[in-house]
Amino acid sequence: MKNHHFYSVLIYLVLINSVLFVKSYKFQETLGHIKPNTDANVQTEAAKDLVRRVIGSRSTDFLILVDPQLKSENKDLFKVWKENKIVKIVGTTGVAVATGFNYYLKYFCNCHISWEASQLDLPEDLPEANVTITLNDRFRYYQNTCTTSYSFVWWDWTQWENHIDWMALNSFNLVLAFNGQEAIWERVYKKLNFTQGDIDEHFTGPAFLSWLRMGNMRGWGGPLSTHWHERSIWIQKKILERMRSLGIIPVLPAFAGHLPRAIKRLYPDVNVTKMNVWNHFNESYCCPYFLEPTENLFNVIGKMFLEEQTKEFGTDHVYNCDSFNENDPYTTDLTYLSNVGQSIFAAMTAVDPEAVWLMQGWLFYNNQYWSDLERAKALITSVPLGKMLILDLQSEEFPQYGRLEQYFGQPYIWCMLHDFGGTLGMFGSANIINEAIFEARNHVNSTMVGIGLTPEGINQNYVIYDLMSENAWRKAPTNLTEWFRQYSIRRYGKVNEKISGAWLILKDTVYNFHGIERMRGKYAITWTPTLKLDVWTWYNYTKLFEAWDIFVKNADDLKDSPAYQHDLVDLTRQVLQVYGDIFYEDIIHHFNSNNIGNFQEKAKIFLSIFDDLELILSTNKAFLLGPWIDSAKKCANTTKESDLFEYNARNQITLWGPEGEIINYANKQWSGIVASFFKPRWNIFITSMNSSLVNDVPFNEQDVKYEMFKNAEEPFTFDRTVYPVEPIGDPVKAAKKIHERWINRYEKKKHFAVNYGSRSRYISKLVKAAKRKLKLE
Repeated sequence: MKNHHFYSVLIYLVLINSVLFVKSYKFQETLGHIKPNTDANVQTEAAKDLVRRVIGSRSTDFLILVDPQLKSENKDLFKVWKENKIVKIVGTTGVAVATGFNYYLKYFCNCHISWEASQLDLPEDLPEANVTITLNDRFRYYQNTCTTSYSFVWWDWTQWENHIDWMALNSFNLVLAFNGQEAIWERVYKKLNFTQGDIDEHFTGPAFLSWLRMGNMRGWGGPLSTHWHERSIWIQKKILERMRSLGIIPVLPAFAGHLPRAIKRLYPDVNVTKMNVWNHFNESYCCPYFLEPTENLFNVIGKMFLEEQTKEFGTDHVYNCDSFNENDPYTTDLTYLSNVGQSIFAAMTAVDPEAVWLMQGWLFYNNQYWSDLERAKALITSVPLGKMLILDLQSEEFPQYGRLEQYFGQPYIWCMLHDFGGTLGMFGSANIINEAIFEARNHVNSTMVGIGLTPEGINQNYVIYDLMSENAWRKAPTNLTEWFRQYSIRRYGKVNEKISGAWLILKDTVYNFHGIERMRGKYAITWTPTLKLDVWTWYNYTKLFEAWDIFVKNADDLKDSPAYQHDLVDLTRQVLQVYGDIFYEDIIHHFNSNNIGNFQEKAKIFLSIFDDLELILSTNKAFLLGPWIDSAKKCANTTKESDLFEYNARNQITLWGPEGEIINYANKQWSGIVASFFKPRWNIFITSMNSSLVNDVPFNEQDVKYEMFKNAEEPFTFDRTVYPVEPIGDPVKAAKKIHERWINRYEKKKHFAVNYGSRSRYISKLVKAAKRKLKLE
């Protein structure tokens, strides 16, 4: 009997492995051509250049070589060893070599490279090494279609060059490349007889292009100039050349079906439907047309765009296309949905027979429409198996690959989205990303072919992105306690056990989120003032204060570390953000209790938080408003265009629309915004609350909201105050001053009353979120 059981299990395992092998083979047939097309010698030179940019003259201690023949099971690998005082790194691509180089820097030299700061104190005698590592998956994907607007929109080549280096160092070999597409569309539209006026009415401003491209809106913040188009094409070519030279596969756009309103005038007999209103944008800016996929014109336009784009930029055969991002199809007809997919793919293959369609899977979670499995299946299976590559966009919180049966056989990439709108606020799900990826990869009949980072905005919470990126090569979950400890040592270039202990506190609090609540940077200090804000948290505030206390008290030991200075500012910002939530609940409580004295006392303390935020944020360049606005203005060619671009930059991070349609969504805790936007509107709100109490008159929140809009929020977008582009003051001195004022401000017993007094509301939020999730499963 035991033998019978043993052989049954053995046969089962063989069958499972056979299925996985067949699927792997099938995807090799359909995705095998998605690989670097750049000569190995070119990739070798590009990798050498990257090493020189990173470590300068020490690059002579390294020997770099790209050898595509090293591939193991069609996966990238790298080898690192030391011989005759030279560290040799060989890899299958430029990306593999760069990944090996970064691995050696981190795990042999205790160095660190991040978005905000790097620590590259290499030992004079480079350590011995002898490692060979095969990366786990075919693809390591990077970017969200929104990142291009929330983070990259104003970047110059220097910023792009540094960031492409970072991509390669962290193994990313499949990367979105979206610059310049409006210039291509302008050419296509003119061939279709659209006037310049038609085009200007359609194109948004630079800061809002992501949502034009997905058919959510049109026109807002535009138009785009010839200079902008020329600059976009120039920088796109630089980006593509560098990516390809390193072995990164760029993902370019394809026609998703969205068109300017003028299509009805030019082609009156063509069947088009108006897209749904998105986030309450009015008729002037909402609802582009969507071309019926069965129309011959759909294929014509799709071919025209791809031909023009390929002529300008070349192709690597992977195309992103999102037709229904936060917009539902007008019908539930399954044939229609299948036709949409077939038409989009047919337009791709008419120009590029080797085309692969890459789709963001956000719609399958976000839109209730797709809770019907048959609808999702109709779209997903409209393309031949293996020719659609789906980004499971927020796998760390709302994975869809299980509900959608491994995407009905289509390959997918497990992605960490993490951040919405580029907002600041320390949080992450370290335990989930440390374990769930391995579970997904090893799932029976798994169609997972890669991992990815898909944040809407970067330059926040780097520790989570560093941890996630290492899943490209880790064979099992890591020991997070040891990993966080070593992270602090690498990042600061020095052992300080107390600081390492503080990072372990952060690991167990802000970076231990397991909920299903949607994270959107909703904090009292940054959200529109209201009597009904539901502040909440998943961790104990006092533990955060304890970590901050350790950071400040050990500042003198690490004050010369740029990364420590950044983190000290960020942690101080987080503490003040939390105090904002705490004292917000106090002022609301005393207002509702009609306690004028306590209300005025707590309101004064609450408003002082903004002053301390300004003080600490102004000491580090990563937390300044000035560079964001300055870089926007530098993209312009005329004074008028400079003014328009500054308006784009200011509006996106505050009102997000003419009337605050998506207000606060992309808020930034930066010096400049705090003093000029967040505090002024809270001043108005609290002054009105106080007047209501003192004069014993009703408080009309709608009237106050209108006053805030007219006297604080909208004026900020039109203001042209010039903000510093370089930091002011000493972050350590500022942190110590703030620490002295705040560390004993809040008693523990009161903390628990507030922090966990909100638990009933928090549980209510979890129940609502669970119900939302259940509707989709």
